[in-house]
Amino acid sequence: MINEGTLRRQHILKQLQSLQADACLLSSSVNLYYLNNRIYKGYCYLPCEGEAIHFVRRPLDLKAEDIGFPAGETGQKSPGSQPDQAHFHLIRKVEQIPGILRELGMPPAENLMLEGDELSYAEWTRLQQCFPNSRLINGSQALRKARSVKTPYEQSLIRRSAELHAASYRSIPRLFRPGMTDIELSIELERIMRLNGNLGLFRTYGADMDVFMGTVLTGDNALVSSPYDFALGGAGHPSNPIGPNGSPILPGHSVMIDMAGNFTGYLDDLSRCYSYGKLPEKAYKAHQVALELQDRLQERLKEGEICEDLYFFSLDFVASQGLADCFMGKNQQAGFVGHGVGLVINELPVLAPKMKDVLEAGMVLAIEPKFVVEGVGAVGIENTFVVGKNQGEKISLLEEEIIDLTNL
Repeated sequence: MINEGTLRRQHILKQLQSLQADACLLSSSVNLYYLNNRIYKGYCYLPCEGEAIHFVRRPLDLKAEDIGFPAGETGQKSPGSQPDQAHFHLIRKVEQIPGILRELGMPPAENLMLEGDELSYAEWTRLQQCFPNSRLINGSQALRKARSVKTPYEQSLIRRSAELHAASYRSIPRLFRPGMTDIELSIELERIMRLNGNLGLFRTYGADMDVFMGTVLTGDNALVSSPYDFALGGAGHPSNPIGPNGSPILPGHSVMIDMAGNFTGYLDDLSRCYSYGKLPEKAYKAHQVALELQDRLQERLKEGEICEDLYFFSLDFVASQGLADCFMGKNQQAGFVGHGVGLVINELPVLAPKMKDVLEAGMVLAIEPKFVVEGVGAVGIENTFVVGKNQGEKISLLEEEIIDLTNL
């Protein structure tokens, strides 16, 4: 049986070959963790042929045996998943890497793939000086594609996050008290999620996408646009302009809760809608349209579907229901209806225009059709699905109707 480390290495090697690269040099926390089940400050050099080589700057007490993957639920290392000492080196600076590779009898890579989107200009230039005879290739998107199809073990971690996420949300009705603000409700839910094992880390791909655990939106704060590339905004704080801003939760307002489920290092995504008393009929209609659209998309979350086709299908369906003006925002409408999840909340693929990616079994996506009703707030749904051969499998299992917090 192929161990977890080998499966993930194969995913990356497939992308290396597609770019005609001879090796890659990884340094970002997400890709180091993906390949090695361990984050360290340093570099992992993965050639197309041969084992990965670890160049560690910190922590200084890290050992080769600390790197590797658990075998199933036992927590024991998979056979052959750990590097031997020849493939593990403590270094002070990146300039040491070429010399160590020469000592190991490894010729310089003619084409070397780097995480170009995540490196500063200074880092890229420094690496070019270290490997003057190599052609450097930006492989950030290729590495994201490598992570997009989840191994069975990765799927199990996302499923576990989804279970604990749903269990945490079941506490929401008892957390609510009349007179609360959105921030106060968020704090109570954050506490429950942390007690249930949430790691508290909301990882995103891309610069300037800071957010703390997630968002709670009520009333017209849901109309406020954000500079960040999320489905909905919220004013937040000037230093982090997204999410709750101290708005009181008032009668006739909806409460959209969208917190990231990082309970295992792998994230699921889950949104649910609540109300303070009865909402206008437009809000209930929009919510039902979101549920119906989610069900129709689930039927098409299968091998061979093209991402942008599902996005345009969603737009057409919403327009047919007369709700295009408030779909995925009001003043600023998000240009997607679903996205991959995993080690970051915004993995590939994305259901958006110009996204020609073809769905594959084992991809995991969050589907989030949402609407913003002026004077009320946000309504709609978000669940996490595993792409299958014939249709998607919903792994977020929690009541989906709008729950009136005053009827409990």
